Amino acid sequence: MLSFFRVIAVLEGISYLALFAITMPLKYLADLPMPNKYVGYAHGVLFITYVILAVVLWMEQKWSIKKGIIILIASLLPFATFYVEKKYLNDAAVA
Repeated sequence: MLSFFRVIAVLEGISYLALFAITMPLKYLADLPMPNKYVGYAHGVLFITYVILAVVLWMEQKWSIKKGIIILIASLLPFATFYVEKKYLNDAAVA
């Protein structure tokens, strides 16, 4: 399940960046709202999946409160899920 969470963390980060860097400018500057709608849906599903998996793994892996909070807060900040995946979820950090 941890490897699946790592994939979700990266995909959530990509969708977050795509939403803000690509589709929002398209929506507001080029008057093209449809890409924003679909990327927004995908990001919403990935965000919810990320948070649920983070809580499940927090309990399952018995992570510290600090680590759990950092992983959850990362879902709210651009680029933070990439940092979390590299620092807290790689094989060396988990072992």
